[in-house]
Amino acid sequence: MNRAELRQSIENAVSFSFAHSGGAGGQNVNKRDTKVHAACAVSRLRGLNEQELREVRRRLGAHISKNGETFVDVQDERTQERNRAVAVKRLEAKIAAAARIPAKRKKTRPHAATQEKRLRGKRRRSLLKMQRMTKASFD
Repeated sequence: MNRAELRQSIENAVSFSFAHSGGAGGQNVNKRDTKVHAACAVSRLRGLNEQELREVRRRLGAHISKNGETFVDVQDERTQERNRAVAVKRLEAKIAAAARIPAKRKKTRPHAATQEKRLRGKRRRSLLKMQRMTKASFD
């Protein structure tokens, strides 16, 4: 993944819409459109290889709209400009996290000491249960 190219493609492909925001800001929230809805077309993303793009589509499937866009809503800050910057960062983080390909698990065998410890525990448990059975037969 080329993070710089991904960031640039998100900045180029993102579209914003605005609305009144709730929360902090006092009367400012009643008269300014500070809430940001940022949408980015997944098909226009650059900086991801085919496998990473498939992972993004698979993991964000429920978060991709019918027209192929993933989105975030931000109303954390008091100004529209700061909310726009936060929205772009969140989109980038969301897409980068979804594009991460998990490492393959290497098969390993348990150590001899680990196997012996497990078998000792099984023998101990077995003896305990046998002792219970013999006590029960004498009662």
